[in-house]
Amino acid sequence: MSIAVRSFAKINLGLKIGPSRPDGFHELRTIYQTLALHDVVRVEVQSGSGIEIRCQDPRVPLDEANTCYNIADRVLKNASARGKVIVQIDKQLPVQGGLGAASSNAVATMIGLERALGTKLPGKDKPFIAAEVGSDLPLFLIGGTVLGVGRGEEVYPLQDLPTMHLVVVTPSIGVSTRVAFARWDELVAREAALTGAGAAGTMKGFSQGVFAWLSESVFSQATYASEPASGVPAIGGDRAETPLLDLVRAGIENDFERVVFPEYPDLREVKRALEREGASYASLSGSGSTLYGLFASGEAAQAAAARMSASGHTAVATRTLTRDAYWREMFA
Repeated sequence: MSIAVRSFAKINLGLKIGPSRPDGFHELRTIYQTLALHDVVRVEVQSGSGIEIRCQDPRVPLDEANTCYNIADRVLKNASARGKVIVQIDKQLPVQGGLGAASSNAVATMIGLERALGTKLPGKDKPFIAAEVGSDLPLFLIGGTVLGVGRGEEVYPLQDLPTMHLVVVTPSIGVSTRVAFARWDELVAREAALTGAGAAGTMKGFSQGVFAWLSESVFSQATYASEPASGVPAIGGDRAETPLLDLVRAGIENDFERVVFPEYPDLREVKRALEREGASYASLSGSGSTLYGLFASGEAAQAAAARMSASGHTAVATRTLTRDAYWREMFA
């Protein structure tokens, strides 16, 4: 029997890039938020052996380079299970779009494969298996509003933001995250040469900047709540202002815009178009090329998406998913 799992997208509500780490990654601070936009991943286990990836999108690798292949291999080994695993990806989300599609597909594969095998991986093993495959994967084991630190793989569930309406624009441009990080390193090196700041100064500035950003953000009044069953501390707290106003007031931003927009000026123009359409906040998601704008209502988002589509943009109105909705709507 094939198990169908909705593989939801994410956006980044702000993203701060820190110094390079000894492992070659960068220190990151971001707030992930899951969306209703999704692919569908279908997982089936047959007699035999091996892992087969199927997808009509020619940009999706069908071999060991696919995150779904890697996660399926690890799940089989962890569960000491055998069989031929077939993973069918019905692709709707963009490739290299900044929406975490490949990572979400992999976690959907993990969840679907558990059901197909009739087994349950130990809860403590899942984040480690996910993080081995990619930095974005662990957030999809939580869903809703999630704080990401480390290289993005260390995740903590935050008190969910209320459902928000947004327009997501997916330009045909593909932005390489690897190249975007390289451009960031070049920018930091140039700025350090001008200011005379070394690595220690860069790290100090990053830490101070992140502290101010988080403390003034929508989670400024957040306090650590009791530890949930997952073993990950949750963050909760009341907010006096609306999330949209909080985001604007905090100046929450995505550092990748500083290097991606100069190289792809059309993406900067998309952000400006979202703002002209009435977005209370607009941003690049991840390293792009997807951009999004937050709107006050579903009607406003639908109208803005229609106008942007009429002007030649690939735009769609959608909504954010709370943690409960994320898990409730997962199985197609």
